[in-house]
Amino acid sequence: MDAYFWAKALHLVSVVSWFAGLFYLGRIFIYHAEALQKPEPDRSVLVAQFTLMEKRVWGAITSPASGATLLTGAWLLYLSGAWRMPWFHVKAGLLVLLFVYHSVSNRYRLNLEKGDAKPVRFYRFWNEAATVLMFGIVFTAVFKRVAGAGYGLIAVAILSAIGTAVFVLTRRARR
Repeated sequence: MDAYFWAKALHLVSVVSWFAGLFYLGRIFIYHAEALQKPEPDRSVLVAQFTLMEKRVWGAITSPASGATLLTGAWLLYLSGAWRMPWFHVKAGLLVLLFVYHSVSNRYRLNLEKGDAKPVRFYRFWNEAATVLMFGIVFTAVFKRVAGAGYGLIAVAILSAIGTAVFVLTRRARR
């Protein structure tokens, strides 16, 4: 039973690290795209800095943590036998989407490095996609039900509505 707890603890640390990297990378994409719209010399200085930050986050956090997540997840799957459970099939589908998100994020990173950016608003929405996936994955794993992903989507919708309301109200108060 000790192996199970080691696998679970290492998996959780890996997942948290992976999402931290994805969230931070998405935020840097926004700043990078904004920097590409600035006049010189600000543009060159900021773009160089954001490119360096993206490389470091990708190479030192995001990619290694995704690999560690995959390895510790496989170890945990072996120990728990969860692949036989219907809820795990939903989680696996969401994980496939997360790995696609991860891969596409790298493509966006490389495009930004070349100066090829999408609109800033796109990166704002892109950054939120990881949050939606995280809610679906976590709720499915915790509830261990096929409907867990639905619970996660409901939770993210409610929290998004609250967050939007708070943002709008605080913005109005500043005016």
